[in-house]
Amino acid sequence: MSIEFAVQLANMEPSRFRANAQAAEALGYDMILFPDHLVLEGPERQYDPLSLAYDSIAVAAALIEATTSIRIGHLVLCNLFRHPAITAQSLMTLDQFSGGRLIAGLGTGWTQTEFDMMGIAFPPIEERLKMLDESLECIVSLWANDRTSFAGEFYQLNDAILFPKPIQQPRPPILLGGSGKGLLRIAAKYGDYINIIPPAGKLGHISLENVRSLTDEEFSKRVRFVREEAKRLGRNPDRIKGSNFIFNAVLTDSPSETRKAAEMVGQMLGQSAEMVLESPMSLIGTPDECIAELKRRVESWGVTNFVLSAFTTIDEEILQAWKQKVFSHV
Repeated sequence: MSIEFAVQLANMEPSRFRANAQAAEALGYDMILFPDHLVLEGPERQYDPLSLAYDSIAVAAALIEATTSIRIGHLVLCNLFRHPAITAQSLMTLDQFSGGRLIAGLGTGWTQTEFDMMGIAFPPIEERLKMLDESLECIVSLWANDRTSFAGEFYQLNDAILFPKPIQQPRPPILLGGSGKGLLRIAAKYGDYINIIPPAGKLGHISLENVRSLTDEEFSKRVRFVREEAKRLGRNPDRIKGSNFIFNAVLTDSPSETRKAAEMVGQMLGQSAEMVLESPMSLIGTPDECIAELKRRVESWGVTNFVLSAFTTIDEEILQAWKQKVFSHV
């Protein structure tokens, strides 16, 4: 079983993007991912108006040129920001220019704040899910077929063409991000990866209550649900890789320091130290504790992809510490 480690980069100067991407590649990380937001919002709608929110397609293109082998993609592109034909073209272009290194990450969009600020329509989650489903059908067809016609509720294509095709065949791997059953069903239908986060789509923001609700058991149930649904659809469930987004990543020097770090995070999230240490959103501990916990998640959840969050401070030293002290031993 191949275990993959990724890093999500955001909110840094262009030179830091390049330095961190090149460090991740040199250290042997498997992929670099970027969020797709106009506003970088944390739990309970908190954000810094001076956060650096660059265009994620452009950032991916720039870091494709700054690297040679590491996979590049998104966690995740917001479907509502682009027509599926434009998304298909942009992602095909990234796959072509990278020599076939693209991870195609998509989601419904969940940060209502940025939609309200910009006057972009933010439909209810049921409608956004239908739009994402239709969009993926269009994208996959445009990548595969000479011409595509599609008459959907939200999108219509009439003998549409897209050329060239992506280098990766039959298509680049698709990563879906979310948590609700509607999104999980879409992941079962199209996804090669499912990155599970606390429920946010219906609310339009991440709530601390929903962060607390994503327990060890709930995470495992969602992975099982995707695989059972994939099997029902006639797909091989083992083709879908579970992905764990690590929002709080803290390496400590001793078990007592682990406890203190968990208590500090717990104060911010309204959780006990025990809840923080068991949360899928956190990875806190000594190297040995973190290695054991990651191995447990692989065994218990069937997860084989782990992503260090952009909301964790990222620099070359931190990337090196996690890779050499923890990830290389899982």
